[in-house]
Amino acid sequence: MKKNMGSIDKLVRLVLAAIMVILYFNGIISGTLGIVLVGLALVLVVTSFVSYCPLYSPFGINTCPKDK
Repeated sequence: MKKNMGSIDKLVRLVLAAIMVILYFNGIISGTLGIVLVGLALVLVVTSFVSYCPLYSPFGINTCPKDK
């Protein structure tokens, strides 16, 4: 897999994942929606750590800085 995520993209994903998890564990969001958000948070964290988003490929999106 070729990396297609830059550092800002990864940071935004990690922050969003943290917010989703905090909302769930504080009871602000619960039930099915809460479980879906925790699952989405897990996906965001994993894609952030591997620096690859499979949804970016079909659309040709690449937030990595250009190599010189």
